[in-house]
Amino acid sequence: MDARSILAKLRQGHTPDADALAWFAKGLADGSVSDAQAGAFAMAVCVQGLDAPGRAALTLAMRDSGHVLRWHLDAPVLDKHSTGGVGDCASLILAPALAACGVYVPMISGRGLGHTGGTLDKLESIPGLKTTLSEDQFRAIVQDVGCAIVSASADIAPADKRLYAIRDVTATVESLDLITASILSKKLAAGLEGLVLDVKCGSGAFMKTPQEARALAQALVDTANAAGCPTTALITDMSQPLAPSLGNALEVIEVMRVLTGRSTGRLLDLTVELGGALLDQAGFADGPAKLRNAVTSGAAADTFGAMVYAMGGPVRFVDNWARFLPEAPVIREVIAPVSGCVTALDGEALGLAVVALGGGRQVETDVVDPAVGLGDVVSIGDRVSKGQPLARIHAARESQADQAEQAVLRAISIGAPPPTPALIQEHIT
Repeated sequence: MDARSILAKLRQGHTPDADALAWFAKGLADGSVSDAQAGAFAMAVCVQGLDAPGRAALTLAMRDSGHVLRWHLDAPVLDKHSTGGVGDCASLILAPALAACGVYVPMISGRGLGHTGGTLDKLESIPGLKTTLSEDQFRAIVQDVGCAIVSASADIAPADKRLYAIRDVTATVESLDLITASILSKKLAAGLEGLVLDVKCGSGAFMKTPQEARALAQALVDTANAAGCPTTALITDMSQPLAPSLGNALEVIEVMRVLTGRSTGRLLDLTVELGGALLDQAGFADGPAKLRNAVTSGAAADTFGAMVYAMGGPVRFVDNWARFLPEAPVIREVIAPVSGCVTALDGEALGLAVVALGGGRQVETDVVDPAVGLGDVVSIGDRVSKGQPLARIHAARESQADQAEQAVLRAISIGAPPPTPALIQEHIT
């Protein structure tokens, strides 16, 4: 086999067979495929597409380009993946809640991407906690605690790491086939026995329309099931932030409020829906009720605390979380200029405002400030009076707060009462 014959077949609109895709993925991982050939591959797939068997074959080939974890545990190994949104810290509740229900959750997560926050960045706002662990450490925490949320090692799906960097500079990130293979190659490399996907749709998501979200959800579900991992997807609303806070430490505060029974609402409801669907799929009776009880009983909080400590965080974090999390020196309210109902929120603009505050990365080498962000953000349908706060800015400097204030005011629309968006838009099985 050689790269030129594979590229020629793709150019002509034909999907290469599984052996050819495996050969190309191996070449991406070991460097025998050049950057030019990798770019041509990405563009050809983006323009011509793959058939469903080819998409599954590419996913498995990229998974098998590196190390694949194998688990020998006494309960199902399950996980969740979100396609990215703002104020979405559900993973930090879901992983310990699932573990408290008696399953294992080896969650390999990522950092902030574009306007969306990253699960690892949020966790690392907890002092001392490390998300980069050896495989032995990862396995030990999963076995002892029931869950661990970590970064991918260099051995996990190296073909995806190479191809993703190429896609970023060749305008091929949006390819449905390549998105599917990228997401699932890493998840399947974790050795999962079940997966639930949270496919976001709306102003704060990468997929802005229901049609785009449905196409991605169906491709992910079909491919994961074809690869042997039972998978369900929920298309969920991202027309507004999931939690009322955006920013790393601020979102951990929201997580702790839910885990300690001080907050309910959309964040808890979505966590229950995702976890319940995953437990039902794994054969548990009444998954949503079991998952909700794990949170409301305090069992999930105890598991979260054990995970934090095992990963280097404070020993009694759950009891004293407000004491440990960093605070920004500048806190300012954004005041409503008129009275009315909140009709819309531009989630992407709010997420970019947090990035500009230092809560995300504009270039890969940026250091994230865990304390900054937006808190107490209003929701669609809230009635506000002129002079009432729309959000609270947490900033490192007054000048940054000035910029964030203008961004927030532009991102929030006030007018006549709108319909309330449904949290769960569709199940894909």
